[in-house]
Amino acid sequence: MNLKLLLSLSVIGLVPFVFDNSFAQITSGGFGNSPFERDFGDVKFLDAYFGTLNNKIEVGPGDNNVPFTVVFANVGTQDITGIRGQLSLPFTFSASAGPGAVIHADSDSNSLAGANFHLTFFVNLDKNTKIQQYPGTVKVDYSRLRESGVRTAFSNFDFKVTGDSLINVKAVDPFLISLRTNNVIIEIANDGTAPISGVDVVNTNTQTELASTSSSTTNVENVVILESNWDVGNIEPKSSRQLTATVYVPESLKGDTLRIPLSISYFNAHGDQHVISKIVDFYVKGLIDLRVFNVDVIELSGTQMVIGEIINEGNEDGLFGFVTIDPRGDSNIKSNTQFIDEIETDAPVPFNLPIEFDGETRYGEHDITITVRYKDSVRDEIFLTHDATIFVKEPSNGNEDGPDSTMIIIPIVLALGAGIYIMRRRKKAAIETS
Repeated sequence: MNLKLLLSLSVIGLVPFVFDNSFAQITSGGFGNSPFERDFGDVKFLDAYFGTLNNKIEVGPGDNNVPFTVVFANVGTQDITGIRGQLSLPFTFSASAGPGAVIHADSDSNSLAGANFHLTFFVNLDKNTKIQQYPGTVKVDYSRLRESGVRTAFSNFDFKVTGDSLINVKAVDPFLISLRTNNVIIEIANDGTAPISGVDVVNTNTQTELASTSSSTTNVENVVILESNWDVGNIEPKSSRQLTATVYVPESLKGDTLRIPLSISYFNAHGDQHVISKIVDFYVKGLIDLRVFNVDVIELSGTQMVIGEIINEGNEDGLFGFVTIDPRGDSNIKSNTQFIDEIETDAPVPFNLPIEFDGETRYGEHDITITVRYKDSVRDEIFLTHDATIFVKEPSNGNEDGPDSTMIIIPIVLALGAGIYIMRRRKKAAIETS
């Protein structure tokens, strides 16, 4: 009798626990009786990242209203509906609706059995958020079709704040010279906070590509670029890599801006490949190609002069020209300078500088350096040096009744200078009237 009474009391005591579990919320993959318990259910976590379903994006500290997508698989045997999600992230992340708001999202459709579905949340990143990996938790509520009640699934996951990659391109020296082969250096810079890898640069100046993509923005049809692509490799944040190119520019582009189109492919911090287009600009200067010749010494009115001529074999005039002679070796000739103005391309430009000595006059051979200083069309100053050996003669002691050679040389030099002056004035007048 006592045994039957004890058994009856035990059954009555277990009834509340049985009914409590039978009316509890249905959970699938939820916490159950322990926060560490994970039961098999209908929903399986697949991936979590910043961006939308088919477009991962790079984010950095301070970004607001950024999409955050979590992808799941419906691994159950039935379709599910009424899908709602709630996101729990570390304290430096918050809902786009404002501080303290719940980060939640709804799915726009049902999920068929065996299919994938996703939830897209919108979050803000605090400016103090670090670029690193973080943990997160997502809660998914859903219902099975043809079944009442709500099921709940929980998933823990890791995600990464990648930072932003920002690619800029520029020429280290933005000037080219026409009628000459130029070795140019192009800098590919990553000014962002995320690394990029597998950087490959392609020169897109082919006729086919120009006709279809960039004929209105570039002018490289007649420019010769020997290289066509460059393997740059990896570029860390706030750093750059350089590539070199060999470029020949025709005379027709003198004074224009040359625009070279580049296609840059790279892998971002998510491992996704991207292709962007950039244009590198160069200014094409004319060619100033000077040569010094006919260096000699003549005597005018008892003063010996260093004379010579400068010829410009380029296609652009040199501006604000000066000629200087300096002693070389053991010569004691004083330094002297003469202003010669423009160095034009159509005729030689003469120069003449009197010879003076530092100390005692020394006759005979002297080694000198002739320096031509001038500016180009962008006012960069350029120097040309020419080494020469001259012979300083002793004064002649011949018959004073004989003809004075200076009386013959002076008119010749004056006539030559007048002729060159008239030619240059006529050329300038013709240019001004044209």
